[in-house]
Amino acid sequence: MRSLQIPTLTHTEIEIPVELSGLRGLMFNLWWTWSHPAHRLFHRIDPVRWQHYHNPVELLLNLEAHRWEQLLLDDAFLAQYRDVMDDFERYMSEDAETWFGRTHPDHAGGPVAYFSTEYGWHDALGIYSGGLGILSGDHCKSASDEGIPFVGVGLMYRRGYFLQTIDADGHQQHFYPDYDVRRLPLQLVATEDGREATVDVPLHDRTVRVRMWLAQVGRVPVLLLDSDLLENAPQDRPITSILYVRGREMRLCQEILLGIGGVRALRALGIEPSVWHMNEGHSALMALERARERVEKDHVPFEAALARTRTDTVFTTHTPVPAGNETFDTGLVRKYFEGFASTVGTTIDDLLALGRVPEADGGDDGFNLTALAIRTSSATN
Repeated sequence: MRSLQIPTLTHTEIEIPVELSGLRGLMFNLWWTWSHPAHRLFHRIDPVRWQHYHNPVELLLNLEAHRWEQLLLDDAFLAQYRDVMDDFERYMSEDAETWFGRTHPDHAGGPVAYFSTEYGWHDALGIYSGGLGILSGDHCKSASDEGIPFVGVGLMYRRGYFLQTIDADGHQQHFYPDYDVRRLPLQLVATEDGREATVDVPLHDRTVRVRMWLAQVGRVPVLLLDSDLLENAPQDRPITSILYVRGREMRLCQEILLGIGGVRALRALGIEPSVWHMNEGHSALMALERARERVEKDHVPFEAALARTRTDTVFTTHTPVPAGNETFDTGLVRKYFEGFASTVGTTIDDLLALGRVPEADGGDDGFNLTALAIRTSSATN
């Protein structure tokens, strides 16, 4: 089963001896995060820096030239390097036997497109906060091991999620790191003609452009969308800066970029999924964008487009408490989606009804993304 190949650009220059050139592919594939031999290999290159960074890109960027000379004269290291590269190449080989390859040898469709607002693969890439991220990360790793055609979509948080410290008085303090993307195990996604791949996402009265970073998780590519581009307005560049940004309008913009921008990113790369998987309600706006596509392409009413979209959309959630199920004020949603409703030939009130969860007294409890995800999916778990 041929893995999905995403073209990338080189944005981090690291001088690596030709005899050890396999390290370049290894450090940008998160396969190393669950390979103990790979961890031992990086530890052997520079034990102190590896203990400090736990990140092979940062490790190799800071390695002095004389250390490469020492490693090339170390027969034990070279044997260790060859063993790890053999394991990696066997794992990534198109001929590798996997569960999906054995079970569905004739599969000719597209991949599962998996949308999640956070991914927890390793602390070298701190774009997760807890259970949802670890769940999403494990789904990617399992899909890779089983050979399932799979592509992830998420957001690239330049400042990640907050870290905690204890001050001199014993009080908990928190701060947000500021990541240098050039020092992370990520690559910039490219177009077929070698330019930076971007997509435009409409936000109320303006358009926001996002680029894509590739996190390669074994056989599974994950696209992370990034709004921190110079051509965006200053107030829009930080949309993807922090996981679970506090302001409600900024949070809605974040989830528009994930859901609507994620669909557009896959389209821009020519990826045609067989299944669209929403993990938690944060990505539920994806269904509206796909319905809009059908309205424009097939010239069908919005309800018919939504019905077709449901047939290959699934939804999972694992947070059955109110705080984990995103709700937005209907006035805010009306502001951002009134034009969308007009475009697809429906009313904003009918659109809002897709996310409505009436209160016991008959009042309006806002626009709930979990309700939207359930109503736009063929199966929920």
